[in-house]
Formats: sequence, C-alpha cells, structure tokens
Amino acid sequence: MAGSLQTLAVRAGGIELNVQVAGDGPIVVLLHGFPDSLHMWRAVVPRLVAAGHRVVALDQRGCGNSPAPDGRAHYGIDRLVDDVTGVLDTLGLDEPVHVMGHDWGAVVTWCLAMTRPQRVRSAVAISVGHPRAYALAGLEQKRKGLYTLAWQVPAFAERRLMANDWAHMRHWLRDHPDADACLRDLARPGRLTAGLNWYRANLIPVLWRRWPACPVPMLGISSSEDHCLAEDQMANSGRHMAAEWHHERIEGARHWLPLEQPERIARLAVEWFGK
Repeated sequence: MAGSLQTLAVRAGGIELNVQVAGDGPIVVLLHGFPDSLHMWRAVVPRLVAAGHRVVALDQRGCGNSPAPDGRAHYGIDRLVDDVTGVLDTLGLDEPVHVMGHDWGAVVTWCLAMTRPQRVRSAVAISVGHPRAYALAGLEQKRKGLYTLAWQVPAFAERRLMANDWAHMRHWLRDHPDADACLRDLARPGRLTAGLNWYRANLIPVLWRRWPACPVPMLGISSSEDHCLAEDQMANSGRHMAAEWHHERIEGARHWLPLEQPERIARLAVEWFGK
C-alpha cells in the first residue's frame, strides 16, 4: 500500500479483522465494497499518505483476509458499523476520524456517520448515497438494482453466479479492472455466500430504517457510467443532510472509481478532509 505499512490482525466484533495501517497524520479509514478487499485502495493510499494522512484500511468481515462467519446475522449493518469502531478502539484511536467508503463501504460510511457521529470528522461516500435517497430513487435505480433481489435467494443465487465458469458474475464484474482476482477470492469456501449475506442481511433493514439526517460533513462521488447505480440516489442525498454536503459527478467513469481513477479520488478526498 505505502511506505511504513503495517499489517495487523485487529480484534473487533468477536473476530480478528485484517487491517493495514500506513502513514502519519490525521486518520482516514478506508472501507471497500463487494466483492473487493482493502487492496482496491492500493493506488489511493500512497496519495493520502503523501498528503499527510495516516490510513487505516480494513478487510471487512467476509472479505479479503478477514474471517467469514457463517450465517447472514453476522453481516447486519449494526455489526458492520461496530467492526469499524471496534478496530478504532483496539488501535487506541479515540479522536474523530475521516472515513471514505465505496459501494457497501459507502453504506457503512453513511450508517457510521449517522449512528456514531462523534467518531467521524468528515466522510466521503463513493457510488452509494444516503440509504433513504437510494430507497426513494427512481425507476432507473430500480432497474439497475434488480440483481440485489435475485441475490436474496440462498443456494440458487450461488449456483447461478458460479455456473459456466462464473458467467453471470463475470458479466456483473464487466467493468472491474481486477475481475479475475475477485473471482479467485469468491471461489474460496464460503466466501461467495459471505458476500451475498451483506445483501441478504441488509436490504430491508438499511433501506427502510428511520435514519436521521446525516450530521457529518459528507462528499458524495458518483460516476456517469455506473451500471449498478443511478445518479439520483446520490444527487438527492443532500435532502437527507444536516451538515455540509457536496456532490461530485465524474464523467465517463464506471463503478469502481478507486481502481479506475485513484488520483482523482485521492485529490477530492484530501481537499474535502482539509476543509
């Protein structure tokens, strides 16, 4: 990731999460989404470190080199938020931190900011907007998100995604710069189910919970060619803010922005965190 890198097994939420720490300065926590690991930030981290930040990147539960507990109950949003605060507590990082998340990591970022605002100085949500903005988004988002309903059915979804050398998953990952690496990770025992359990445990609890207006300054970053997400679910997130909000739309970019445009993402984040 960067110079002075430490790889740690950090106890949080009853499991030992794989965490990497690099740099010195104000802390930035990085949260990846599905089906990624902390390595998706590998080109972002050196830029954050060079800008004077200490970076803490997690392999979230079920992903990368962190454990994958059996059962969807282990992947509810409150557990995922607790994992982040548990890592910070174990590392002795008591002061408010900056947080940046992509995809499901953005969902965790939003929910952390809303339920533990005293732990977050400012945040960046990439690709996914406020949960209520997502729930209330228009027909384009409903169409793009149909796959999340298909993934709710245990065993059937796994068989379908793995069939014919992962043909359906390869199609879903068509814009991912490291699709083959993702498939190798998902092929490990229990890992595809663990990833799908993020969707199964949280579809209704996240979208229909009575979330408060977000009290933490938030930068939302979306991309014009995202095949998973429509722009309105990010653009309308400002309606659910009780703090400073800014939406940045990146033209011609696709879903996996930290891999596709790491320099742009790092620059926007550093500017936001410096406000």
